[in-house]
Amino acid sequence: MFGQPQFAALNARINDKLSQVGTLVVAHRGSGHASIADNTELAVRAALRSGADVIEIDVAASRDGEFYCFHDGDEAELLGVDANLQTLSAAEIDKLSYQWVDRPGRRTSVERLLPLLETFRGQTLFNIDRSWWRWPQLLRALRGLSMADQLILKCPAWDDMALARLREFGVKYPFVPICASPDDVYRTVGDPALNTVGVELITTTQHHPWFSAEVIEEFHRLGVFCFVNTETLTTGVPLFGGLDDELAILQGPDTAYGPLFDLGVDAVQTDWPWLVRDYRQARRLDPDATLSATSPPEPAAVF
Repeated sequence: MFGQPQFAALNARINDKLSQVGTLVVAHRGSGHASIADNTELAVRAALRSGADVIEIDVAASRDGEFYCFHDGDEAELLGVDANLQTLSAAEIDKLSYQWVDRPGRRTSVERLLPLLETFRGQTLFNIDRSWWRWPQLLRALRGLSMADQLILKCPAWDDMALARLREFGVKYPFVPICASPDDVYRTVGDPALNTVGVELITTTQHHPWFSAEVIEEFHRLGVFCFVNTETLTTGVPLFGGLDDELAILQGPDTAYGPLFDLGVDAVQTDWPWLVRDYRQARRLDPDATLSATSPPEPAAVF
């Protein structure tokens, strides 16, 4: 069981899911493909039907303090406007849409965070990203949802101000610090004021302690699960030593995901949840199995 004993009730949903599936599939921004935009209710539903166990959602805020599901900085590409969302009022944001998926009779708006989360009360886990500099207001807003066991918060382990805010807040949300070194892990794990249930491990190179099964096992003994990213950023910066979704598509899932499963990581964040789900299933059925990009297995049933 991951997390400290005093937080067992808040972490029960996470631990139950881990015990059921072994390795969590985390859908980056939901699954925004074809006619569905990222960070929307439909993207959440698409990800769940594609095998995701956890949904990552980005948080942006309007000038007047309303929270939205959006990765700010992508406004020009996705919404056709040059302004950053945080400089706009809620009324102005509500008029925007993802024009590339709009169609007659259906405008795809930028969705507000709290209603989207509330839609899935009691149903799934969310990884709340890009929110920590908004915690003074956001934590209070999230408390009103009474969904603490479904919401995994994160921030860089080196952000002392964000950590202080989380320590001071009364609701002890499951917390996953972003860690670039073992020291980052040690400074948060075991802190009685933080409900650190996992650690997000990032590195641009494979010549790093994260690529040691013994290190991963040590973190397990400390009571935290290990979370890695395989989504391919448009910046080209690798998040876990170059093992990413594009590699999985170019050379086959075993090339990109196999080393992660061999290391014993517990959560994989991806833009292609069905690929990771099917690879996880293949490993469970035959630990020596590999999946090729040209000869995929029959898709797993979706419930």
